[in-house]
Amino acid sequence: MDSKDNGSHHMGWRGQAKNYSWAGTYHITIKVNEALGPLLGTVIGDASKPDGDPRAPRVSLTDIGMMVEQELTTSITAHYPMVEIQDHIVMPDHLHAIVVVRRNIVSSNGRATHLGQVIAGFKKGCNRRFWQLRGLTAPIDRRGEPASAGPAGSPPAPSGPPLSGGGAPLAVLPQEPLPQEQLPQGQRPPSRASTGRPSLFSEGYVDVQPLREGQLEQQRRYIHNNPRSRLLRSSDRQRLQTQRGGIDTAVSLPALRGFLQRECHPSQITDETWRLLSSRLLTTTHEKTFIICDSYGDRQLLQRRLLPVVCHRRDAWRFEEQKQRCLEAAAADAVLVSGRIAKGEQDIIDTALSRGFPVIIIADNGFPELYHPSERRLLLCSEGLLLMVTPWHYHYRRAEEEISVAECKTMNCVAQALCRTKDDWWK
Repeated sequence: MDSKDNGSHHMGWRGQAKNYSWAGTYHITIKVNEALGPLLGTVIGDASKPDGDPRAPRVSLTDIGMMVEQELTTSITAHYPMVEIQDHIVMPDHLHAIVVVRRNIVSSNGRATHLGQVIAGFKKGCNRRFWQLRGLTAPIDRRGEPASAGPAGSPPAPSGPPLSGGGAPLAVLPQEPLPQEQLPQGQRPPSRASTGRPSLFSEGYVDVQPLREGQLEQQRRYIHNNPRSRLLRSSDRQRLQTQRGGIDTAVSLPALRGFLQRECHPSQITDETWRLLSSRLLTTTHEKTFIICDSYGDRQLLQRRLLPVVCHRRDAWRFEEQKQRCLEAAAADAVLVSGRIAKGEQDIIDTALSRGFPVIIIADNGFPELYHPSERRLLLCSEGLLLMVTPWHYHYRRAEEEISVAECKTMNCVAQALCRTKDDWWK
């Protein structure tokens, strides 16, 4: 099960029970203020060209984009030697970076601090340079302070180091924790600096601490492939953007609860479990409440013959028979639908994809505001071989957090509802 498909940009993520002054490795995403548009650059090239080809996808940075990249790659480490910026990409409207904190973070005055203040300082330095480039502030010196006007008639003070090449690092100044962290959940301060000048970046940032084996390399590949993914998405917006709602399962909440009470042990579907689960579901607002789904991929697959793939323990001894029947049906133009939860389900779905058969996967989490799947899933969606659907609102899930039995059974119920077929069809 791929419960965390990295590349989701949601500026409110915060890993719980983490101390951000500790050493660790983080994937940071920072988004440009939406009111300013994609002013850091333009993605150019041909998505069909491989890496190394001069026409391969890349980002052509503007002067502001080059300034942001220099702040990112030189200033942070200059002010915080224990913080190293590794893989990074500056996109037109956001940036990604692998940030390695080698020891507890301490500011230049010897005070213990944390990653939030490092990022806040980076943003402050970028804001000053941004305002200067836009003519909204006086030139600043190399310490990031307003340059002296000098005596009357004297030439203007230098405006700091050039946007590329040598020179001292641009300013990154520590500041108080981000205002967002002091607000009630779901509320955000306006994306505007205290001076009244527009802030270059949105409030907050995404941080993902790679904990699972192989996750760091996955994050590095995701960062590297951002320009290619952007070109692919722009070439097929219908398939390669999240589509909200529009898929009605015809399953009401009372019907789902009855299903779960039949399928689960009483301890697995208590009143509290049901309250939390039902609050996470996407539903209609009509007089009678039905579960609906968001999707990412080719919705045309829903028009085909659909068959659910659910592997039960009681049928484990018949797994090879089930797998063969499923693949035979897929070869006969059926589309397999599964939550891809159990190992057997993963085996069947992955084998179907390897043979070029299209599938529908029920995702175990919702799609955030800006959802980007992994490179492999993006390519499968672009080829019409994959549709991901989800009945859930998005919520941040820690790496160690497991989904409940009731959630798994809900996904199985949705799979059968979409197929209008019970999961024992293969018998």
